[in-house]
Amino acid sequence: MGPEGDLLHSTIAIGSHEEALKGETGKVSDLNQQVWILRGQSLVAVPQNNNVTPVTIAVLPCKYPESLEQGKGIPIYLGIQNPDKCLFCEEVDGQPALQLKEENILDLYNNPEPVKPFLFYHTQTGTTSTFESVAFPGSFIASSKNGQPIFLTSEQGKYHNINFNLVLGP
Repeated sequence: MGPEGDLLHSTIAIGSHEEALKGETGKVSDLNQQVWILRGQSLVAVPQNNNVTPVTIAVLPCKYPESLEQGKGIPIYLGIQNPDKCLFCEEVDGQPALQLKEENILDLYNNPEPVKPFLFYHTQTGTTSTFESVAFPGSFIASSKNGQPIFLTSEQGKYHNINFNLVLGP
C-alpha cells in the first residue's frame, strides 16, 4: 500500500470506537503548504519549513453520529495538544466564528450527547479533507494568507482555502 493508501486507512480509522479510545493525532496543512501553529489564543496558518513546529491535532469521532445529520461526513472533535484546547464555533457579532477553548477532547467525546459547537463534519476526497461546522451548517474551517488565523467561511472556493491535508499517525 502506498503513502496515499496509508493516509486513507488512518483517516478512516477515526470512525471506529477502538481507535477513538486512544484517539488519533497528527498535523494539518492547507494546499498552499501552510501549517497550523498556535499564536497567542489563535491558530494561524504559516508556510511549512524547518523553523516552524506545527501544532499537534487530536481527532476523536462523535460517539452518537446517528443523532446528527447524515451524509455530511464523519462528525469529529478537533483539538490541539500542549496546551489542550479544542476548536469550537460560536456566534460573534451575528456571524459564526471559529474559536479555541480550553477543553479536554476526551471530556467532549465522553459527553452523553453530541456537543455541537465543538463538532465538525470531516469529509475526505482522496487526501484532501474539509471540516464543516455542525453548529453552523455550510460554514467550513478555512485559511487564507500567510500569518492569518484560521477561521470559518461559507464562501467555498472564492478567496479562502477550505481544503486541508490531515495526516494522522506517529
